[in-house]
Amino acid sequence: MTELSPHGIAGIVLAGGRSRRMGQDKASLEWEGRPMVKSIAEAVGGRCKPVKVVAPESSQAYAELGDDPELTWITDEEVGKGPLAGIVAALRAAEEVDAAAVFVCATDLPLMSPELIDELLHAMTSAPDVVIPFVDGRDHPLAGIYRVRALPALQAQLASGDVLMRDALEAVVTYRVGVSDPRWLTNVDAPEDLHRLRTSA
Repeated sequence: MTELSPHGIAGIVLAGGRSRRMGQDKASLEWEGRPMVKSIAEAVGGRCKPVKVVAPESSQAYAELGDDPELTWITDEEVGKGPLAGIVAALRAAEEVDAAAVFVCATDLPLMSPELIDELLHAMTSAPDVVIPFVDGRDHPLAGIYRVRALPALQAQLASGDVLMRDALEAVVTYRVGVSDPRWLTNVDAPEDLHRLRTSA
């Protein structure tokens, strides 16, 4: 069994991407009547406390939603260095409040469920630094649990100029697990992806 209780981990939603294929910021896209980032933050909050959104102040997400009183932001992410920079910023913030781990989730997973966190926690024994879903031959590092103790290795990876998540996962002890519902990991990269989800819901 894991020594991390469901409410013993912080939740992080990464919202600093440029959303080139979507053509607009994904965090502020409407999903079920509200910005997608708020829907995902609520789902993450079903298991994690506190929940914060990571994005630089220069991002479109922060420009559009930074004043929303329902969202708490971490804005010291290094710009232009991809999701690894967001994860490092999240782990630094978690370290400051003595948290043991964070659940990291991208802002473009509208079907993400708290049950995904339950399944990852079940696999989080004392051995791994990171637990991520592995579905259809693919890693899903932007829906995983990261222990704060992974910060030095990931920080060093970022400082080296190598921002590839694949290499970051090799720099720490990573467990890959199957999940019971792959739809939780459905991401929306383009307008047609979002339309498909809305019409199939």
